[in-house]
Amino acid sequence: MLQKLTKDSHTNPFKSPFSITRVQPGNILGSETADTAFGPLAIIDHAVMKKGLTIKMHEHVNDEILSYIGTGVMHHRDSADFKAPIARGKLMMMNAGASFWHEERINDNEVEMLQIFVRPNETDLSPEIQFHNKPEDNRNWYLMVGPKGSDAPLYLRQKVYILDAHPKAGDELTVPTYSGFTPFLYVMNGEISAKTIIISKQEALTDLVNPLPPIVASKDSTLVLFFVDMNAPMSLDGTISGIKK
Repeated sequence: MLQKLTKDSHTNPFKSPFSITRVQPGNILGSETADTAFGPLAIIDHAVMKKGLTIKMHEHVNDEILSYIGTGVMHHRDSADFKAPIARGKLMMMNAGASFWHEERINDNEVEMLQIFVRPNETDLSPEIQFHNKPEDNRNWYLMVGPKGSDAPLYLRQKVYILDAHPKAGDELTVPTYSGFTPFLYVMNGEISAKTIIISKQEALTDLVNPLPPIVASKDSTLVLFFVDMNAPMSLDGTISGIKK
C-alpha cells in the first residue's frame, strides 16, 4: 500500500541565518515505530542558505553524509584545509567515521540543498571524503550512491542506494527496483503524482510491500529516490544520524 509523508510532519531546527526543514523519513511509518529513521536512512535536511553565510568548522562522527545541491554554490573546507566548491551536478559524500571536521561557506547567491544523513553499518570507521560530477538535468534516474562495492560512483558504508531525476512537466517515469530494498521517494522541488496520490515539494512516498508505480511529473521536478535495507545493522552513534526523535 502506498504511504505518503506530508510536509506538516517536518520540523525546523534552524530558521536564521539559514533555514533547515528537517525531514525524518521514518515518520512515514506513522505509529509503527518510535524511531524517526527509515531503516538506516536517518535524516534529510532540506536547507536554504543565504549569501554571506559561514557555518564554522564543526565535527561529525559516525554520519554518512551526501551533500546534494539544487541551486547555488556551497564552498567546502575541511580540517586538512582541502577546499572545493559544491554546486548542482557536483556531489560530495562525507563518510565521517571516527571524526570528520568541515566548514561550509556561501559567497554569492542563495543555496538550496539537501544534506542526507545515513547511519553507517559500524561505529568509528575511517573518515573519508568523495566527490563525483554527474549530469545536472538528467530527466531519467541516475544512480549516485550505493553500498561499498556496488556500481555507484559514490559509496557509503551501508545498504542504501540513492538516485535522482529531473523530469519535466508531463514526463512519466518508471521507478526502478532493487531486490530486498524498500523505496523512499522524496520531492525536493516540483510536484508528481502516483496513481491518485499527489506528492509536492518536501513530501515523500513509499510502499513497504510492492514496487512504486510509475510517476508523472505535473511540474518540472527534482526527485531523490532511496532504496533502503530496512533490516541492515547500523550504528546509532552518529552526531546527526543517531537522532531518534
